[in-house]
Amino acid sequence: MQIRGLATRLQELGGASPERLFAQIGDNPLTFGELAGAASGIAERLHRQGLRKGDRVVVMMANSVASLALIYGLLRGGIVWVPVNPALVGEPLAHVIRTTEPGLIICDAGLEASIADCGEATNIPLEVISDRGLPSAVAEFDGAFPQPRDLAAIMFTSGTTGPAKGVMVSHMMLELAAEAVSLCADLVPGDNLFMWEPFYHIGGAQVLLVPLVRDVRLTIADRFSASKFWRQLAETGCTHIHHLGGIVQILLKQPENEWERDHKVRIAWGGGCAPEAWRPFEERFGVQIRECYGMTECSSLTTWNNEWVVGSVGRPMPWFEIDLVDEAGRVLGFGEGRGEIVVRTSLPGAVTEGYYRNPEATKKAIRPSGFHTGDLGSWNDDGMLFFHGRMTDSVRCKGENVSAFEVESVAGRHPDVLDAAMVGVPAEIGEHDIQLFIQPRAGTNPDPAMIWAWMAERLAPHQRPRYIALMADFPRTPSQRIQKHLLPKEPAGRWEAPSNRKSTVNEEAAQ
Repeated sequence: MQIRGLATRLQELGGASPERLFAQIGDNPLTFGELAGAASGIAERLHRQGLRKGDRVVVMMANSVASLALIYGLLRGGIVWVPVNPALVGEPLAHVIRTTEPGLIICDAGLEASIADCGEATNIPLEVISDRGLPSAVAEFDGAFPQPRDLAAIMFTSGTTGPAKGVMVSHMMLELAAEAVSLCADLVPGDNLFMWEPFYHIGGAQVLLVPLVRDVRLTIADRFSASKFWRQLAETGCTHIHHLGGIVQILLKQPENEWERDHKVRIAWGGGCAPEAWRPFEERFGVQIRECYGMTECSSLTTWNNEWVVGSVGRPMPWFEIDLVDEAGRVLGFGEGRGEIVVRTSLPGAVTEGYYRNPEATKKAIRPSGFHTGDLGSWNDDGMLFFHGRMTDSVRCKGENVSAFEVESVAGRHPDVLDAAMVGVPAEIGEHDIQLFIQPRAGTNPDPAMIWAWMAERLAPHQRPRYIALMADFPRTPSQRIQKHLLPKEPAGRWEAPSNRKSTVNEEAAQ
C-alpha cells in the first residue's frame, strides 16, 4: 500500500475537485477546495507566528468548521497537534501542558478562565477562537509537506484507570487509521458517514480523515444524542454509524420510535458491542454490526470482523499480525485459552514509536516481541479473535481472576440497566470484593437485590458482586467509556449481598 500523506492528499483533492463535498456540519457544507485553502492559510499564519515543524500546539475546541480546518492546517504545516478535551481542567490539563511544552494553546471562547487557572499554561501564548466558521485564507503555505513517519499528533489516552499517556501518532498512522476504517466499514463510493465523536479523540480523528482515502463524505454532529440519534440519521441520509463503549446497548434501551427503521444506514462499525446485544441490534434497527479491535498506539484499528461471527473482533488488518501470549510467555495457538494481545507489523511505522517523554511506559509496551497491549484475547478454532477486556481491569476474588468486561456484559443485559461498571474493593478477608455500579434505564427504579438475584443465575459464585450502587450517570471519556478511577470507593447507600453479610458474621464468630 502506498502511503502518500494526508496533507498531500488534501491539497491534491482541493485542486482537482474543489467543489466536491467533504462534510456537512450542521447547516454548513464544506468542500474540499474550501478546506484545502483554509488549511494552507492556517499553516502559513502559524508559520509567520514562529511555529515550525515539530512544535506542539494544544487545541481545546469542540467540533466545528473552525476546529476541523485548524486540524488540517496543523497537519499541512507539520506542526504537532495535541488534542485536548475542552472540559479538561486542573491537574489533568496541567499534565498535558507540562508533558508537551506547547508553543501555543488554541481554545474556544469561554475557556480562557480554565486555562488561566492552570499554572502550567503561564507564559504560553493563547489564541481564542470565537468564530466557529471557516477562517479566511490569508496566503498559501509553500513549505515542504511532512513525511509519513513525521510526528502528527500526541494523543493522550482516555485515562479510565489512571493518568493519561501521550501516544505519539505519525502522519502514516493517521492514514492507516483511515484506511482501516474503510475496510472495517466496507465503504463504497457515495457513502455518508455519521460522525458524532469529538475530533480530539482517536475515534473522531480517524473518521475525520476518511474522505481523503475514499470517495465518501461526512455528516458531523456536535455530540452523541441517544434520543435524537435515528432521526438525525434519517434526515441526513447517512449510511454508516460508529459505535464505541456502550453505544449499542444504550440505543437498544431507548423507547421505540418512528425513525429507527426509516433510514439508509446499513453498517454500524466499531468496538464494544456485547455479544448479547449483537443480533437484537441488527434485527431491531436493520443495521449490520461490524466489530473491530484496536488502540491509538497501533494506528487505531488492529482487527476487523467481516465474517459475521458474533462476539468476535475478527482478524488482523493486512499490515498487522497478532500473537496471544500467556503468563509464562508461551504463544497460544487456536483454541488454547486466553493471553495478552501482542501486535506485530510488517509495515514499519504502523505502531507508535512510544509515549511522549515517558520512556518507562514506552519500554513496558514496546518490546522485541511486538507491542504489548495489556488486553486479553483468545482465538477460536478458526483463528477469529475474541476480546476479553483489559488485563488491569480485573479483580482477584476468592482465588479467581474476575474480568470486569464479563460481569458488566451480564449486568447490561438486565432490562432496567442502561450501563454498568465493575471495580474491586478491599475485602475484609482475602483479596478483593466486587463492587458493581449501575446506571438505571430512564423511567426505572431497580431494586439492587432483584438485580443481584437475576445476575446470580448467570454468573459463577466468584463473579457475583458483593456490593451494588446505583448511579444517576457515570463520569465518561469523550468516547463514552466510563472513567472508573473517578467512581466513589464507598458510595453512600450501596447495597450489600445478604450471603456475604452472613458469611462475614459466621467467619467473625469462628475466630
